[in-house]
Amino acid sequence: MDILAQVLDRVRLGGTILFHFELGHPWNLALPARPYALFHYLSRGSATLVLEQGRELHMAEGDFVVITRGEPHVIYSDRETKPLPIPDLNRLPGRLGVVRHGGNAQPLSTMICGNFTVERPSRGSVLELLPPLLLLKPTEDDGWLNAILQRMVRESALERPGQGVALSRLTEVLFVEVLRSWIKSLDSGEGGWLGAMADPHIGPALQLIHERPDRPWTLGELGNRVGLGRSAFSARFTKLVGESMYRYLIARRMSEAAFLLETSDEGIARIATRVGYETAAAFSKLFHRHHGLSPGRYRAVRRSDGGRRQGDVLAVEVAD
Repeated sequence: MDILAQVLDRVRLGGTILFHFELGHPWNLALPARPYALFHYLSRGSATLVLEQGRELHMAEGDFVVITRGEPHVIYSDRETKPLPIPDLNRLPGRLGVVRHGGNAQPLSTMICGNFTVERPSRGSVLELLPPLLLLKPTEDDGWLNAILQRMVRESALERPGQGVALSRLTEVLFVEVLRSWIKSLDSGEGGWLGAMADPHIGPALQLIHERPDRPWTLGELGNRVGLGRSAFSARFTKLVGESMYRYLIARRMSEAAFLLETSDEGIARIATRVGYETAAAFSKLFHRHHGLSPGRYRAVRRSDGGRRQGDVLAVEVAD
């Protein structure tokens, strides 16, 4: 099982290109808070990005930045220039032309801005593990980034049948590639279970949990399956994943249960069994504690709105 592929497939990623800027110095753009992640690709020039909370990031040519919580921020070549508000971020893509802004001085900067959306966020998923501000620096292997983004710009330039679907699929590929690059950059102990997947002991343990969340896994059994003693396995799992094996197992079960409630007509008792609980009552109590709704209410809410709740964003709030 490809754990990452399973998780990404179930959250249903999407997105689109919002703006293609040509910016002459001096320039300053102000972007409001949004209920989704925003990304900026600086294909030419340099800029400074500042989040509302004060965090500052200097961007160079080829940098790709994701504001994963949709925080308000400004991007500029000159701090003293009056910011141009960019309020209309929810406009339909339609025919995307180049937006020219700023002065006539060099350097000229070009920037592609877009968003990542998710229809089915789940607690404990890959999305929670991303930092509030994710920066990818260009490398020799990153020709894919410019190629995908330029393809998205070309797709947005002319209004054609299926445009929305094409842009959503291209954005999904873009996010997967961004995620792969970020995982590759992680040091040992970073990135929660995403980083832990590469560990020769914890990676296989995660695989077992995802393949059989219904099994009553114990530290001793899992440790034995991956070649570690109980205590060593417990300590290593918690260190690399960021939570105990038992907490991770519960989160995995609750995620699987939520998916089944949304996508199947199976009874709650049957779903309880499929995720490892002998009684529907025990399962329902834990599900309510985890998701804030009873299983039946959760299914009704998610079915009534087609699986998308207002305010769904790329990632829930977690510490940096």
